[in-house]
Amino acid sequence: MGKAKAKGKGLWAEFKAFISKGNAFMLAVGVVIGGAFSAIVNSLVNILLSVVTWAVPGGLKGLVTVLPALNDAQKGVTGIGQSFSSADLVQATIAYAKAQNVPITAESDTYVQWQNSLLTKYTLHGTTYTYNMSAVIDWGTFINAVISFIIIAIVLFIIVKVVNTAAAKKEAVKAKLQEEYYEKHPEERPVVPEPGAPAPTEMDILVQIRDELRAQRAEKEAK
Repeated sequence: MGKAKAKGKGLWAEFKAFISKGNAFMLAVGVVIGGAFSAIVNSLVNILLSVVTWAVPGGLKGLVTVLPALNDAQKGVTGIGQSFSSADLVQATIAYAKAQNVPITAESDTYVQWQNSLLTKYTLHGTTYTYNMSAVIDWGTFINAVISFIIIAIVLFIIVKVVNTAAAKKEAVKAKLQEEYYEKHPEERPVVPEPGAPAPTEMDILVQIRDELRAQRAEKEAK
Protein backbone atom coordinates (compact mmCIF):
# COMPACT_ATOMS: atom_id res chain seq x y z
CA MET A 1 0.00 0.00 0.00
CA GLY A 2 2.83 2.36 0.91
CA LYS A 3 4.67 1.61 -2.33
CA ALA A 4 1.54 2.32 -4.41
CA LYS A 5 0.97 5.60 -2.56
CA ALA A 6 4.59 6.63 -3.04
CA LYS A 7 4.39 5.73 -6.75
CA GLY A 8 1.21 7.82 -7.08
CA LYS A 9 2.90 10.81 -5.46
CA GLY A 10 5.85 10.37 -7.81
CA LEU A 11 3.60 10.38 -10.89
CA TRP A 12 1.72 13.44 -9.60
CA ALA A 13 5.01 15.25 -9.01
CA GLU A 14 6.17 14.41 -12.55
CA PHE A 15 2.82 15.61 -13.96
CA LYS A 16 3.06 18.92 -12.06
CA ALA A 17 6.63 19.37 -13.25
CA PHE A 18 5.53 18.76 -16.85
CA ILE A 19 2.59 21.18 -16.64
CA SER A 20 4.70 23.87 -14.99
CA LYS A 21 7.28 23.79 -17.76
CA GLY A 22 7.22 26.84 -19.99
CA ASN A 23 6.91 24.86 -23.22
CA ALA A 24 3.79 22.98 -22.14
CA PHE A 25 2.16 26.13 -20.78
CA MET A 26 2.97 28.18 -23.87
CA LEU A 27 1.67 25.38 -26.09
CA ALA A 28 -1.67 25.41 -24.26
CA VAL A 29 -1.86 29.21 -24.53
CA GLY A 30 -1.01 28.98 -28.23
CA VAL A 31 -3.81 26.48 -28.87
CA VAL A 32 -6.40 28.69 -27.12
CA ILE A 33 -5.25 31.85 -28.89
CA GLY A 34 -5.06 30.00 -32.20
CA GLY A 35 -8.69 28.88 -31.87
CA ALA A 36 -9.86 32.40 -31.11
CA PHE A 37 -7.74 33.84 -33.93
CA SER A 38 -9.16 31.28 -36.37
CA ALA A 39 -12.69 32.43 -35.53
CA ILE A 40 -11.71 36.06 -36.19
CA VAL A 41 -10.10 35.15 -39.51
CA ASN A 42 -13.14 33.13 -40.62
CA SER A 43 -15.43 36.05 -39.80
CA LEU A 44 -13.21 38.45 -41.73
CA VAL A 45 -13.05 36.12 -44.73
CA ASN A 46 -16.83 35.72 -44.73
CA ILE A 47 -17.26 39.50 -44.74
CA LEU A 48 -14.77 39.98 -47.58
CA LEU A 49 -16.24 37.18 -49.68
CA SER A 50 -19.77 38.38 -49.03
CA VAL A 51 -18.79 41.73 -50.52
CA VAL A 52 -16.95 40.11 -53.46
CA THR A 53 -19.85 37.73 -54.23
CA TRP A 54 -22.51 40.39 -53.74
CA ALA A 55 -23.96 39.80 -57.21
CA VAL A 56 -24.06 36.01 -56.83
CA PRO A 57 -27.52 34.71 -55.86
CA GLY A 58 -27.24 33.52 -52.28
CA GLY A 59 -23.78 35.02 -51.88
CA LEU A 60 -20.86 32.83 -50.88
CA LYS A 61 -23.10 29.94 -49.78
CA GLY A 62 -24.70 29.93 -53.22
CA LEU A 63 -21.43 28.98 -54.95
CA VAL A 64 -22.23 25.28 -55.37
CA THR A 65 -22.25 22.87 -58.28
CA VAL A 66 -24.65 19.92 -58.28
CA LEU A 67 -23.14 16.95 -60.14
CA PRO A 68 -25.42 14.94 -62.46
CA ALA A 69 -27.20 12.00 -60.87
CA LEU A 70 -25.60 8.63 -61.58
CA ASN A 71 -28.28 6.54 -59.91
CA ASP A 72 -31.90 6.75 -58.79
CA ALA A 73 -30.91 7.67 -55.21
CA GLN A 74 -29.36 10.94 -56.46
CA LYS A 75 -32.21 12.01 -58.74
CA GLY A 76 -34.22 13.70 -56.01
CA VAL A 77 -37.95 13.71 -55.40
CA THR A 78 -40.12 12.82 -58.37
CA GLY A 79 -41.39 15.96 -60.06
CA ILE A 80 -38.78 18.18 -58.35
CA GLY A 81 -35.35 16.84 -59.25
CA GLN A 82 -31.97 17.44 -57.62
CA SER A 83 -32.51 21.12 -56.87
CA PHE A 84 -34.98 23.96 -56.98
CA SER A 85 -34.97 27.68 -56.21
CA SER A 86 -36.14 28.95 -52.83
CA ALA A 87 -38.63 31.10 -54.75
CA ASP A 88 -40.24 27.87 -56.00
CA LEU A 89 -40.68 26.35 -52.54
CA VAL A 90 -44.48 26.49 -52.70
CA GLN A 91 -44.64 24.80 -56.11
CA ALA A 92 -42.08 22.20 -55.00
CA THR A 93 -44.10 21.40 -51.89
CA ILE A 94 -47.26 20.95 -53.95
CA ALA A 95 -45.36 18.72 -56.41
CA TYR A 96 -43.95 16.68 -53.52
CA ALA A 97 -47.42 16.04 -52.10
CA LYS A 98 -48.76 15.27 -55.58
CA ALA A 99 -46.02 12.64 -56.02
CA GLN A 100 -47.52 10.96 -52.94
CA ASN A 101 -50.99 11.12 -54.52
CA VAL A 102 -52.09 13.87 -52.10
CA PRO A 103 -53.31 16.95 -53.97
CA ILE A 104 -52.87 20.11 -51.88
CA THR A 105 -52.69 23.88 -52.29
CA ALA A 106 -50.78 26.57 -50.42
CA GLU A 107 -53.93 27.17 -48.35
CA SER A 108 -54.40 23.52 -47.35
CA ASP A 109 -54.28 22.62 -43.66
CA THR A 110 -51.57 20.02 -44.30
CA TYR A 111 -49.38 22.29 -46.44
CA VAL A 112 -46.95 23.14 -43.60
CA GLN A 113 -46.47 19.46 -42.74
CA TRP A 114 -45.69 18.61 -46.36
CA GLN A 115 -43.27 21.53 -46.63
CA ASN A 116 -41.41 20.50 -43.47
CA SER A 117 -41.21 16.95 -44.77
CA LEU A 118 -39.80 18.20 -48.07
CA LEU A 119 -37.16 20.35 -46.36
CA THR A 120 -35.80 17.30 -44.52
CA LYS A 121 -34.75 15.96 -47.92
CA TYR A 122 -33.17 19.16 -49.27
CA THR A 123 -30.50 21.56 -47.97
CA LEU A 124 -30.50 25.29 -48.69
CA HIS A 125 -27.32 26.60 -50.39
CA GLY A 126 -27.75 30.33 -50.83
CA THR A 127 -31.03 30.56 -52.70
CA THR A 128 -31.07 26.99 -54.01
CA TYR A 129 -32.35 23.87 -52.29
CA THR A 130 -30.22 20.82 -53.12
CA TYR A 131 -31.21 17.18 -52.65
CA ASN A 132 -29.26 15.70 -49.72
CA MET A 133 -28.27 12.53 -51.61
CA SER A 134 -26.83 14.47 -54.55
CA ALA A 135 -23.10 14.98 -55.01
CA VAL A 136 -22.36 18.66 -54.47
CA ILE A 137 -19.16 20.68 -54.93
CA ASP A 138 -19.22 23.45 -52.34
CA TRP A 139 -17.01 26.08 -53.94
CA GLY A 140 -17.83 28.67 -51.27
CA THR A 141 -16.46 26.54 -48.42
CA PHE A 142 -13.35 25.71 -50.46
CA ILE A 143 -12.63 29.34 -51.31
CA ASN A 144 -13.23 30.31 -47.68
CA ALA A 145 -10.72 27.70 -46.48
CA VAL A 146 -8.07 28.77 -49.03
CA ILE A 147 -8.32 32.46 -48.20
CA SER A 148 -8.36 31.72 -44.45
CA PHE A 149 -5.19 29.66 -44.86
CA ILE A 150 -3.45 32.44 -46.78
CA ILE A 151 -4.38 35.07 -44.18
CA ILE A 152 -3.28 32.87 -41.26
CA ALA A 153 -0.03 32.00 -43.06
CA ILE A 154 0.74 35.69 -43.69
CA VAL A 155 0.00 36.63 -40.06
CA LEU A 156 2.14 33.77 -38.72
CA PHE A 157 4.96 34.75 -41.10
CA ILE A 158 4.85 38.33 -39.80
CA ILE A 159 4.84 37.13 -36.17
CA VAL A 160 7.78 34.78 -36.75
CA LYS A 161 9.63 37.53 -38.63
CA VAL A 162 9.14 39.99 -35.75
CA VAL A 163 10.20 37.40 -33.15
CA ASN A 164 13.31 36.42 -35.14
CA THR A 165 14.25 40.07 -35.65
CA ALA A 166 13.87 40.80 -31.94
CA ALA A 167 15.93 37.71 -31.07
CA ALA A 168 18.66 38.73 -33.52
CA LYS A 169 18.82 42.25 -32.03
CA LYS A 170 19.00 40.77 -28.53
CA GLU A 171 21.88 38.51 -29.54
CA ALA A 172 23.67 41.45 -31.21
CA VAL A 173 23.36 43.56 -28.04
CA LYS A 174 24.56 40.61 -25.94
CA ALA A 175 27.57 40.08 -28.23
CA LYS A 176 28.41 43.80 -28.09
CA LEU A 177 28.28 43.89 -24.29
CA GLN A 178 30.40 40.75 -24.10
CA GLU A 179 32.98 42.23 -26.46
CA GLU A 180 33.13 45.42 -24.35
CA TYR A 181 33.67 43.27 -21.25
CA TYR A 182 36.50 41.33 -22.92
CA GLU A 183 38.12 44.63 -23.96
CA LYS A 184 38.21 45.64 -20.29
CA HIS A 185 39.25 42.16 -19.13
CA PRO A 186 41.32 40.67 -21.97
CA GLU A 187 42.66 37.96 -19.68
CA GLU A 188 39.19 36.37 -19.55
CA ARG A 189 38.73 36.22 -23.31
CA PRO A 190 38.55 32.55 -24.34
CA VAL A 191 41.30 31.33 -26.64
CA VAL A 192 39.90 30.49 -30.06
CA PRO A 193 42.11 28.09 -32.02
CA GLU A 194 42.99 29.10 -35.57
CA PRO A 195 41.20 27.23 -38.35
CA GLY A 196 43.06 24.02 -39.13
CA ALA A 197 45.20 24.25 -36.01
CA PRO A 198 45.42 21.09 -33.89
CA ALA A 199 43.35 21.00 -30.74
CA PRO A 200 45.33 21.96 -27.60
CA THR A 201 46.59 19.05 -25.57
CA GLU A 202 46.31 18.71 -21.81
CA MET A 203 49.96 19.78 -21.49
CA ASP A 204 49.29 22.96 -23.49
CA ILE A 205 46.42 23.85 -21.17
CA LEU A 206 48.56 23.26 -18.07
CA VAL A 207 51.31 25.46 -19.53
CA GLN A 208 48.78 28.24 -20.13
CA ILE A 209 47.54 27.97 -16.55
CA ARG A 210 51.10 28.08 -15.25
CA ASP A 211 51.93 31.17 -17.29
CA GLU A 212 48.72 32.86 -16.12
CA LEU A 213 49.55 32.14 -12.47
CA ARG A 214 53.08 33.48 -12.93
CA ALA A 215 51.72 36.64 -14.51
CA GLN A 216 49.29 37.15 -11.64
CA ARG A 217 52.04 36.57 -9.05
CA ALA A 218 54.38 38.99 -10.77
CA GLU A 219 51.60 41.59 -10.83
CA LYS A 220 51.01 41.19 -7.07
CA GLU A 221 54.70 41.46 -6.29
CA ALA A 222 54.99 44.60 -8.37
CA LYS A 223 52.21 46.17 -6.33
